[in-house]
Amino acid sequence: MLHANTMDLPIYTKNQLALRNGQDKPMIWVAYQGIIYDVSESRLWKNGKHYEHWAGQDLTHELKDAPHSASVFEKFLAVGRLLNANE
Repeated sequence: MLHANTMDLPIYTKNQLALRNGQDKPMIWVAYQGIIYDVSESRLWKNGKHYEHWAGQDLTHELKDAPHSASVFEKFLAVGRLLNANE
């Protein structure tokens, strides 16, 4: 579920995203193409790990190896924008 206007979302740094890994903080977040999604309720992200992927990271460049498309992110709430996502 994408936020109505992603420009209205709060901005987080990569370090702030990294803390939402299901270990350091209870939230489980991942980023894709500059948008941060809350995947905490997904059974596939239990404990912050989804196959060989860890939460708290930008997964933009890893999606090419996934057996699903980017449309998977439509299921999740967009909670923020990643600062300097284009780096």
